[in-house]
Amino acid sequence: MQNITAEELKQRMDNGEALNIVDVREPHEHAEFNIGGILIPLGDVRAMQIDEIEDLKDKEVIVYCKSGNRSGQAAMLLETMGFSNVVNLQGGMMRWREVIK
Repeated sequence: MQNITAEELKQRMDNGEALNIVDVREPHEHAEFNIGGILIPLGDVRAMQIDEIEDLKDKEVIVYCKSGNRSGQAAMLLETMGFSNVVNLQGGMMRWREVIK
């Protein structure tokens, strides 16, 4: 599993890159604040209910959560499911909100 910082991700977003971003928080967290991407809560990842991203196994997939812990777990699970390029947002949305104004 690779990691990306909030600053690096924001720069890539600002550059207009087409990114595959997955939010593994709960729906109420996603509704409160998110940076885009597909909502697939960690519980759904654990249950292998990931149809929305099944076609991304050979592409970069960036996962995020509140602090980076759940997304780290999700990244490891996705790797065991055959995803070859999973990247975890370090510090999650807490870090994002600290550094991205």
